[in-house]
Amino acid sequence: MFQKDLLNWYQANKRELEFRKNRDPYHIWISEIMAQQTRIEAMIPYFRRFTQELPDMESLAKCDEDVLKKLWQGLGYYSRCKNLQKCAQVCMEKYEGTLPNNKKELMTLPGIGPYTAGAIASICFNEKVSAIDGNVIRVFSRLYDIQEDVTKSKTKKKIESLVDASLYEPVFEYNQAIMELGALVCIPKNPRCDICPIKKDCMSKEPAKLPVYPEKKKRKVEKKTFYVLVSNEKIHLHKRKEYGLLAGLYGFDEKCPVAFEKKIPLEPYVHIFSHVEWHMEGYIVFVEENEEFFSVEEINTYYALPSAFIPFYEQTIKILSKN
Repeated sequence: MFQKDLLNWYQANKRELEFRKNRDPYHIWISEIMAQQTRIEAMIPYFRRFTQELPDMESLAKCDEDVLKKLWQGLGYYSRCKNLQKCAQVCMEKYEGTLPNNKKELMTLPGIGPYTAGAIASICFNEKVSAIDGNVIRVFSRLYDIQEDVTKSKTKKKIESLVDASLYEPVFEYNQAIMELGALVCIPKNPRCDICPIKKDCMSKEPAKLPVYPEKKKRKVEKKTFYVLVSNEKIHLHKRKEYGLLAGLYGFDEKCPVAFEKKIPLEPYVHIFSHVEWHMEGYIVFVEENEEFFSVEEINTYYALPSAFIPFYEQTIKILSKN
């Protein structure tokens, strides 16, 4: 079978990633959550900053909510950092500040699903369990020429069975090797089959067409108008409701005040979420009120602005600097 060839390739070609250095469960957990919606290369600076500020489970469990969101700024999907803190608090209460050492218990924790639980259990504790992410699905779909829709439960179970049957010691390296192959060689478009270490075992004749996914639905388009309220060179931040898109995060107002001194249009832009597009217009509105207004330095230091609002924020700073 292909396992020995894969492990030999991994030893020679794996990326030297800092969270892999000592298989520390806390670091592996943080890195896996961050990497769910972010490329590893882009995630590394965030991981470094986060773990320097919050080096252990206790510091994460006790961290101020706004500080935590500020550390997460730029990664998006802020529910992930909320679940990180909830999970840390549970671990402090039930597991003496550590993560459980098996997949079954890990899956009971907030924000930890089958893949993340499998990754932590196998990489940190060498438990013989699978860790199936998008890379693994792609590799095994091609390896076994699976022509069924991989989002269907029947196909998912088929792939899981194949991965489970293939598990090979040391499991902590084997699981990472499959992921690494998917990230570096068996890539989504234009797979690098010429350098694949397990190409002789691959059953697919057209690997670029696999895995099979259903046709994507068109994203819903919503038109939005935001007002950046400014008073004495300070900017008003509005905390959004605790539900819906960007729940509980800081942003700009969606209502223009009745009384204002001046209004300046900002360049419009489109922000794309996973299932919706915001077609956004914006205005700077100069007002007299000064409650809940913050300096640029305060915002940059303490308040997390979602990426959806960053273009309007940056435009506002430029305009204020010229006045």
